[in-house]
Amino acid sequence: MRPRGLDEVVGQGHLLGPGTPIRQLVDRDVPMSLILWGPPGTGKTTLATVVSMATKRRFVEISAVSDGVKRVRAEIDLARRELGMAGRQTVLFVDEVHRFNKAQQDALLPAVENRWVSFIGATTENPFFSVISPLLSRSLLLTLEPLGEDELREVIDRALTDERGLNGTVTLDNPAEDHLIRLAGGDARRTLTYLEAAALVVDDGETITPEVLEKAVDRAAVRYDREGDQHYDVISAFIKSIRGSDVDAGLHYLARMIEAGEDPRFIARRLVILASEDVGMADPTALQTATAAAQAVELIGLPEAQINLAHAVIHLSLAPKSNAVVTAIGEAIGDVRKGLVGPVPGHLRDAHYKGAAKIGHGAGYKYAHDHPGGVVRQQYAPDAVQGREYYRPTRHGAEGRFSEVLERIRSVLRGTGSGTGGGTGHGTGKG
Repeated sequence: MRPRGLDEVVGQGHLLGPGTPIRQLVDRDVPMSLILWGPPGTGKTTLATVVSMATKRRFVEISAVSDGVKRVRAEIDLARRELGMAGRQTVLFVDEVHRFNKAQQDALLPAVENRWVSFIGATTENPFFSVISPLLSRSLLLTLEPLGEDELREVIDRALTDERGLNGTVTLDNPAEDHLIRLAGGDARRTLTYLEAAALVVDDGETITPEVLEKAVDRAAVRYDREGDQHYDVISAFIKSIRGSDVDAGLHYLARMIEAGEDPRFIARRLVILASEDVGMADPTALQTATAAAQAVELIGLPEAQINLAHAVIHLSLAPKSNAVVTAIGEAIGDVRKGLVGPVPGHLRDAHYKGAAKIGHGAGYKYAHDHPGGVVRQQYAPDAVQGREYYRPTRHGAEGRFSEVLERIRSVLRGTGSGTGGGTGHGTGKG
C-alpha cells in the first residue's frame, strides 16, 4: 500500500504543497539534502521512495541499524560514477540515521557537500541531539506529524478496497475502525499491520468487529469516546481522584485515557490547571512539575511522555492540597465585575513623565526597599476594596509557612501590629 506518487501520500500536507522542498526536489529535479524527523509510521520512508520514483533517480536505501561505513562509502563511490558517466543522480536514503555514530555520519559529508547524492536521512529522535552539526547544517530539516483520525480512515479505506490491499474481501464495522484508529496512535504502518492481522482471522466476505480486532492484536478495546460521555466522565474522575489524593486511581484513569487514544496535550493541560487550582501554594513545586510534564509531551510525545504524565499525577496526588489560590482570584474578579474598582491611590500612580509631580502623582510614595524587612505601611489597594482579604492560606504543607508570613506582612501594611516590618521572611516563611 506504499504510495506510488506524492498525490497518494496521506497526511503531511505542510510538506507537500507548492514550493515546498520536497516538491522542488520532485518537480525541478534539484539535488538537495533532507532530514525527515517524525514518529514511526508517518511516512519518512514513503516520501524518500516516492521522490526517487517521481524523479527517476537511482534509489539506494541504507539502514543505520545493519549497515556501516564500508557500505556507505561503496554506495557513494557508485553514485559518483553514475553521475560522472551517465549523468544519473542518486537518492541515498539512510533510515534511522541517528543510529550512526559520529564517524559514520562524517562519511556522508563529502557526498552531501559535493552533491554527489541527494541525501535523505530519517530519524525518530531529535536531530539536534542525534545528528552531527555539519550534516544537519547542510540539510533541510522537515518535521513530520502523526496522522490524524481522518487521515488514518483514508489509509484504512484504501487498504480495504484497493487491489494492492484487501481488495474488498473483508469489511470493517465502525466500532472496529474507531478501535483500530485508537490503537494506531497516528502511525499508518501500525494501522495497516493491525488491519492485516485482523483480516487473517476472518473469512472472505466477513466483517471485522472489535472482538475480532481484540483477538488479532491482543489489545482490549477501551470503551471511550473522545467527544462523548466517556471523555467527560473519565477526565472528571481523573481530576477528582488526584484532588482526593488517591494516586492509584489517578494513575488508572491516566492509563485508561492513554490506551483509549486521548490527546496527551489535553491531559497535560488539565494537570497544569489542577496544580494551581487544587494544590496551589501548599506545594509551589507542583505547578513546576505539571508544566514540565506538559512541555515533555510537546517535546517527545507518546509513548515515552506517559512517564512524564505519570510523574505529574503522582506528585499532584501526594501533594498537600489547597484551593486558596483559585478562591483568591475568583473573589478578586468577582469584586471587579461588581464595579469595586476605584481610582489608583495617588502615591502609586506613574510619576516618571514630565509634569506628573505637578498633579500629585507619586507624592508620598514609600520605597519598600528603604524600610526594614522590605515592607512599609501604606495603602496599595483602591478605597473600594481596601481591607479585602482575597488570599486566605490554609495550614497545609508549605502554605502553613506562607500563612504566618502573610499575617506579619498584613499587620505591617495596616499598622495593626507592634512590629515595624522587620523579619517578614519573604519567600521562605522563616522570618
